[in-house]
Formats: sequence, structure tokens, C-alpha cells
Amino acid sequence: MSFGVVADEAFLEHRNPPGHPERPERIQALLEIVGRLPRSVVRIPPYLIDENQILAVHSREHLERIAATAEREETMLDPDTYTNACSYEAARLAAGSAVRLVEAMFGFEIEAGFAMVRPPGHHATRNRAMGFCLFNNVAIAAQWAIGQGGMERVAIVDFDVHHGNGTEEIFWSRRDVLYISSHQYPFYPGTGAAEDIGTGEGLGFTVNLPVGEGRDDAFFASLYAEIVAPILREYQPGLIIVSAGYDAHVRDPLGGMRMTADGYGELAAILSGVAREVCDGRILYVLEGGYDYRDWRRASQSRSLPQSILQMGDVCSRVRTRLQRIVARWSPDWGHDGGAWHRNSDVKGTAEREVPVSIFGAELQVLASARVGDPAIQVRKERSGTYRKWI
Repeated sequence: MSFGVVADEAFLEHRNPPGHPERPERIQALLEIVGRLPRSVVRIPPYLIDENQILAVHSREHLERIAATAEREETMLDPDTYTNACSYEAARLAAGSAVRLVEAMFGFEIEAGFAMVRPPGHHATRNRAMGFCLFNNVAIAAQWAIGQGGMERVAIVDFDVHHGNGTEEIFWSRRDVLYISSHQYPFYPGTGAAEDIGTGEGLGFTVNLPVGEGRDDAFFASLYAEIVAPILREYQPGLIIVSAGYDAHVRDPLGGMRMTADGYGELAAILSGVAREVCDGRILYVLEGGYDYRDWRRASQSRSLPQSILQMGDVCSRVRTRLQRIVARWSPDWGHDGGAWHRNSDVKGTAEREVPVSIFGAELQVLASARVGDPAIQVRKERSGTYRKWI
């Protein structure tokens, strides 16, 4: 089976104001990489998604709000999120390309794929564009896989440095989509505490792995090998979709992590290995963040870290202990019976949260995953942005 890629100049047409970190050069760098890939990689053209497929995830009001920006050269949706006259079509192409790759997997055209698209999507909620995101590309693809593709269960894994609050919100009360996110915390958008595990039928099917600033390849390799991979095996999805954000890279101007190209190679090896075990290799990577695009050429050629990185030493044993505490927090709410998860117990829901309006603000005030009845907390962002307009 082959690997399919969507990468197209159409995604260059969405433009933000000068100096904005989410810029067309991100796609240009990927186009250069794709041009050197072997012929066994299948180039698939972008697909303009039908508006009804967007409405399966987003509200009509949200769709119409984004569609209306096609008439204007520049629209500010929030202090971070902008559109131009081409953005609506680019966003439809981004979501459609993720769906097209899933369709190609189900049609046995490809085994796995990568949608190298923009604008990104995982911050977009049902009713709101935010954090550079217009439509939630991975959520639309997951919904298509269930609604049109007949999948019983889909897993979304998000390794962007920012929590995918939009994806979490969309599937918060559902059990047919498992959402797992590792992300810097506290950080924009202020969501994603370990205690946030879904509600109702979806209780236990949201898995948040909040990570302190400065973690490196060894930490994330351990996290994904010892926590994420076993959860995916337990859930037994028919498809794995990855929100692939590369802003945990050590050179990224927005994040505060210390990952390298080799570390991302290891995460891909772990996730692709699980996909081969549980869903015949069906795994879709969809581009999210990552703003040091000049280093992507090296990232595309990276190999996995040596397996010895997973042999825990004294330092990593402390990581293991923390992860075991996380698993202990979730395990009472999870069970497995005949290939489908069920809920063993009930817990109190989470309070409604205010989402900060800016990624780059010096200070964020949030109701960050506070339990009902708990006081709101204030989160200070420890790392400023480097783009003066957004500081």
C-alpha cells in the first residue's frame, strides 16, 4: 500500500497580515519537500468540501460568518485570526483534503496520508474561529469517517504544542471519537487540564496530557509509547487522525518545548505502528501549527530515535511516575468489554470556560478546567510571543 499526500499551491492564497507567524511560506517549504518524494508517494489533488459536510461539525452561523469574508480583502475575526478574499475557499479545501484522504484510505487507494494544508483547524469550535483556525479539519474528517465511511470509532491524537480546544469541544460528550492531546500547559488557549475527561456518554473519551515547558524528545517518546499507544490499543479505532502540529520544536518561535526532528520521527513511528496493529495502517496526519518552517526540510528526512530512548533511566523514572499518576486518575472511568469501551463510574462535569482571545497576550485569564464549584484560576503565560504586533 502507498502513502497519499495533499499539498497544493491553492493553500498559499490564504494570507494573514504582514508579520503574522501563520504564513504561506509554511506550505511553500512543504511543496519543496513533496517535490523530492519518491514516486511511490501518491499526490492527491485538494478537494473542495461541500458546505453540508462542514455543517455536520459547525453551526450554520459559523459557516456563514466565514463565507462572508470571501467578499472582503481582510477581516479580523479575533486578534490572532484573519482572513482575506481567498481564505474561505482555502479553508474548504483544507477540510476537504482531509476528507478526501480518508476516502482514499477506505477505497484502498492508499494506506495512510498527510494533508499538508492551511489554514489549520484544531482551535476552531462549533461556533467560533480562533487561534488561526477557521474550520476544524480533523473534526470534519472524523465526522465524515463515521457518518459516510461507516466507522464505529475514530481516534484523534493531537501533538501540537497548543491544546486543541475546538476538537475537544466538538466531541466532548461523544464516545465514538476518542480525543487525546499532549500540549504545553499552562499555555494558550488555557484548556486541556488532566481532569477534563468529557461528559455524559463521552466521559473518559477525552484524554488530556498537560506538559510543562521545556520537555524534550525522550519525554515525548516515553509519553506516547507508555500512555498514548496503550490507550489507542484499548480503544481499537478504525482510523487514527493526527493533529500534526510541529510547534513543540526547539526552534519554534511560539512554543516552549525542546523537541527535534528526530523526536517527531519517533512519534510518527509509534503512532503508525499502533495504526498497523489496530486499524490496518489507516492513519491520517493533518497539519496544524509549526512556525519555524525553515527547519522542516530536515524534519521531513528524520529517522526515529533509537529504541534505547524508551529504556527508562533515573531521570525518565520520574516521568514514568507522573504518567502512572495520570493513568490512575483515568482508570476508574474506563473499562473494556468485548472490544468497546464502557463507562464504569460518573464524575462531576466541568464548568464552562472563558477562552482567551489572544495566543500572544502577556497574561491569560481563564476558567481553566475548573470543576463545578471550584474557584476560577488565573494562568500567566510564561513565554511571550516574538511577533511584536501580537505581544
